[in-house]
Amino acid sequence: MLARLKPGGSSGEGNRHAAGRRGRTAAAVILTGMLAFALTGCGMNQSSVFHTQSVEQAAAPERGTVRVPWDYKIVEGTVGDLIGSDMTVLPDNQLMPNDGNYATGDAVWSLQFMDADITADENNRNDIRLSSWDTIKTFKSEKEAKEDMGKLKLSLTTELDLIGVYKTEFEGKTRNFAVVELPSGNRIKQPIDDKRYEAFTKLKKVKAKLEEIHDFAEYDLAYAKFRGWAD
Repeated sequence: MLARLKPGGSSGEGNRHAAGRRGRTAAAVILTGMLAFALTGCGMNQSSVFHTQSVEQAAAPERGTVRVPWDYKIVEGTVGDLIGSDMTVLPDNQLMPNDGNYATGDAVWSLQFMDADITADENNRNDIRLSSWDTIKTFKSEKEAKEDMGKLKLSLTTELDLIGVYKTEFEGKTRNFAVVELPSGNRIKQPIDDKRYEAFTKLKKVKAKLEEIHDFAEYDLAYAKFRGWAD
């Protein structure tokens, strides 16, 4: 294999028992790429762009493991049994506080949350383990649910430092990659086509789309995913 590198030219009160279960071990922000691609570069001891504490300090003594908010989604359901001041939400029969004074059979929209544990090994490679979905709050309309989720799941465009581009060749086939540095200091690689490869060889900065996921119980804890090139 031949590789050549060219230098680049709230939500409301919600259901807090879910937050308590997750006991936040990290008060830092990690910016990284999509799960399908390898994470490289500065490792897990970089200072966050949103917090003065480093990931390594926040995660000690758990060998660089941090827990970050990963994603949100909205699920439509139906109120089932009423149990005291709580209710079950069908079809999963999840027990939730009946804060909206729902009746059995009412339609309900649930905001669900997933987090992830990210562990860095001795080679600064990241292992990502996703949790199951948890319902954290219910709404009487889909519109209300989407408005709440919109405060926690943000899309943005930013300019990133381009570390370089490189080309690999194996059995006559070539692939192009770009390596960019996110604001946290983490470096990621993304596959690019021939046209973008040629354009990137002349650039030092490139525009990218990020999706920023905020923690519903601790808004300053956020995780941003690479979501594509902006140009």
